[in-house]
Order: sequence, then structure tokens, then C-alpha cells
Amino acid sequence: MLQITTGSSLATERLGACIGSLLHPGCFVALQGDLGGGKTCLTRGIVASLAPQSAHLVASPTYAIMNCYPGDPPVYHFDFYRLAGDNDIAELGFEDLFYGVGVCIVEWSERLNELLPVDLLTILFEYLGGDRRMITITSSGEKSDDILEQLHGELQIKNIFDQTDGYLV
Repeated sequence: MLQITTGSSLATERLGACIGSLLHPGCFVALQGDLGGGKTCLTRGIVASLAPQSAHLVASPTYAIMNCYPGDPPVYHFDFYRLAGDNDIAELGFEDLFYGVGVCIVEWSERLNELLPVDLLTILFEYLGGDRRMITITSSGEKSDDILEQLHGELQIKNIFDQTDGYLV
């Protein structure tokens, strides 16, 4: 487990870019937290790392349900806020993308229930007031465990935050 406090949207994006630099085809990132928690902001950073030409296009796909950002690998950004559960999601046929050639980032991933992959990064956003967020990252599975370990090392080395906008807990 890794806990990070960010104090700005820029810090959250930088964290996303750092995470994105470690992701590869087949990775699944499950985002959880309240509305306005920073999920789309972190996604913008991930996309900036994997599909930089599309980073400016990142917005919550609440009404579209899924946005695809072409890159190598492509990034599939889902938002299941409006869906009731895994039956709605299964009917849409998105499950095939969860195990494909791209990276999947899923906002409101808790709605997947039984469709959640076994190997995934789970990122929980907690609002701390103002622009501050506590971001807790956990992993389950060999690939995700490796990514979390690499991320911890990268954050120690790169020092992507300054003293005012974020720090490791």
C-alpha cells in the first residue's frame, strides 16, 4: 500500500503521469472516491504519459461511459457512475477491453462487482479539504504488485512534489 497526499490538481496530475509511465497493455486501474475527488485529474496525468497527444481531451466520460485515447498502448477511460452494476456493464460489452491490448482506467470501479479483474491497481481518493486529497494505492496480483513497488521507488527518486503540493505519507 502507498499513501500520498496531494495539495493541488497539478500534483495529482504529476502523480498520474508517474503511474502512467509504469503501465503497460493489460493493466487495469480501478479508481474510487467521491465526486470531485480527483479521479479524472489523475487520469489526465496517466493519459499525458501514455497518449500525450490526447491529454488535453481528458474529461470525465460520465455521459459517454467510455473514452478511448489512442497511444501505444491505447488508454480506455471508463466512468460507470450512471450504471447500476455489473449487469449493465456486461450488457455493454466493455469486459473484452479489460483484458485487451490497452490500459483500462475505470472511475466508479466498485460498480463492476464480479467483473473486476483479479490483478489491478486500486486508487482511493479521499477529500481532505481545500485542494488536498489523500490518495491510497493498493495492488492485487503479480503485475500490479510490481507496478506498485516500482511506483514507490520512482516517487522516492523523482521527488515529483514540492513541499506545498504533495508528499508521501
